[in-house]
Amino acid sequence: MIKYAGLIVMLLLGLGLGLGLGFWLGQQRPMQTSAIPAVAERKPLYYHHPMNPQVTSPTPAKDDMGMDYLPVYPEDQSTPEAKPQSGKILYYRHPMGAPDTSPVPKNDEMGMDYLPVYESEPESSGQIRISPEKIQKLGVTAETVAKRTLTRSIRALGSIQVDERRVHAVTPRFEGWIQRLHVNATGQAVKRGQALLDSYSPALMTAQQEYLIARQGQQMLQQGSAQAQDTAAQLTENALQRLRYWDIAPAQLQRLKTQQKTLDSLPLLSPVNGVVVEKPAIEGMRFMPGELLFRIADLSEVWLLAEVFEQDIGGVRPGQAVQISINAYPERVFSGKVGFIYPTLATETRTVKVRVELPNADGLLKPGLYGSVTLTTSAEGDKCLAIPDSALIDSGVRQVVLLQKDQGRFEPRAVKLGQQADGYYEVLEGLAEGDEVVTRANFLIDAESNLKSALDSFNKQGADTRQATHEKQHGGH
Repeated sequence: MIKYAGLIVMLLLGLGLGLGLGFWLGQQRPMQTSAIPAVAERKPLYYHHPMNPQVTSPTPAKDDMGMDYLPVYPEDQSTPEAKPQSGKILYYRHPMGAPDTSPVPKNDEMGMDYLPVYESEPESSGQIRISPEKIQKLGVTAETVAKRTLTRSIRALGSIQVDERRVHAVTPRFEGWIQRLHVNATGQAVKRGQALLDSYSPALMTAQQEYLIARQGQQMLQQGSAQAQDTAAQLTENALQRLRYWDIAPAQLQRLKTQQKTLDSLPLLSPVNGVVVEKPAIEGMRFMPGELLFRIADLSEVWLLAEVFEQDIGGVRPGQAVQISINAYPERVFSGKVGFIYPTLATETRTVKVRVELPNADGLLKPGLYGSVTLTTSAEGDKCLAIPDSALIDSGVRQVVLLQKDQGRFEPRAVKLGQQADGYYEVLEGLAEGDEVVTRANFLIDAESNLKSALDSFNKQGADTRQATHEKQHGGH
């Protein structure tokens, strides 16, 4: 009995020790059912353009094609372990990633050394390498950036007009009637001194009689005293001067002196060679002093009024030589010069009127004819850095050229341009003299460069997504 009691006590002690040990082990290891701690969500530092990593934004954005900017995380900014480079140094690049390279070592504006780029180094962002076979197949050509004098041609349309300074109005200085019209049609050509009409005027008849009487009195007093002769001569001269004031031609006055009798009608003469452009005069009508009877235009020199666009007006100067093509005479080229630039701009057409003066001795340039004007201008000052207009890739948002490097490498370069002239653009920023810019097949290279940049960006974005998914799945282990 005592033996069985001892056995039972030992079993109870063993069971107690087992339960105590199990409880202690359970406290030392966490429960398998406890929750897995959540992986902290990564916060981007900034976002960059999917095609151009140098264009950044602090917030999510889209480019002009609707593509999302790509996030850049802190771990993306970590500097990878530098690997020793070997081979030939191709060039030196800007330490901050600016689109600037140098064939020799140099420092940037902050004193930082430019970084060498070796043959074995992968292509920098934005650059693309093309094999010689593909370059030949694409027909790539390049031109050296150099300084040149830019000559531009400005073209404008206009019409022939009468020279306002060569228009003459024929107006009488006395009252009278038109007895006969010698020039009775608008457009009729007239010569200087040609009779336009014959007029009758009672006032002129009276003035003629006064002159003849004064002249006869002067002749009668030839044997009189000196004072009487002087008085008679003065009266005669006053009467003659009155006739001159009324614009009586010298030939008619000489006729009056010779015939010693009044003239029933007096002609009104043309003051210039020209064409009658207006003729209110009608045979038999009464006219008053100052009334317009004829308007005559001298067409030996005419104007062409050209409409020059506001972006071109800065290149126009008075005195510039001008070449004119008239629609009526396509086989001929007329020459003239800029006479005046009008001070106002037409808001409807955004043009400024420019007056071109043209000789017209043969009378071919008739008022109303249409023509085109070509002005050749040269850039002011010294020669400027210039690139061919075929080298420019203009998307409307950016202006880019492709630099041709060695080893079949091409690099896009943003530029700031000035005026365009003679097939060239003035370069204000972005290029240096001696750079090689692609002038042919540049759009194909640019398209391939953009595709390469886009694929690199998409691959990077995919890698970031896979890394984040992996961290979420294995964050608790």
